[in-house]
Amino acid sequence: MDSPKRIGDTPLSVCHFYRRVCDLPAEVHPPHLGRITLRAGRVCGLMMPAFIGAEVKAWMHRHDHRVGPVLTHPRYQRWTFLTHPDLPTDVRLYAELSRLNVSILRAGGSISLPGPGQRPGLFRAWVHPPRDAYRPPGRLVVEAIRGCAAQHARQRRAVAYA
Repeated sequence: MDSPKRIGDTPLSVCHFYRRVCDLPAEVHPPHLGRITLRAGRVCGLMMPAFIGAEVKAWMHRHDHRVGPVLTHPRYQRWTFLTHPDLPTDVRLYAELSRLNVSILRAGGSISLPGPGQRPGLFRAWVHPPRDAYRPPGRLVVEAIRGCAAQHARQRRAVAYA
């Protein structure tokens, strides 16, 4: 299995792929529902509105950075970038990101991952699926978020003074 979703996969086989190939500490929880989750710790997440996520992904490509795994929750129009847990515990950072409607999913938090049998368009799906153990530094994703926010501010000023 070289991708996280194929016809005939089971929650256990997808979970095994996430653990073995992608080094994600995934588990099937609860087993009777087949939901695949990971407990944040050695993996963190940055969750944001989908439109910001799309801009962040484009920013990372423009600046020649690997994106790493990104998942979407279409019903809530949110994207989550899975990252290394290198962000400082800093109230100012939380406040800055909160103003942009971005949440940091830290140690102990639960992140639900896409799995087989989910209805497309309603539940989680990969925007950029994991293929290996690579995850970008959280600081890099925050830099991309700041870059996108600064671009929006410049555009707003240009319109205001036009």
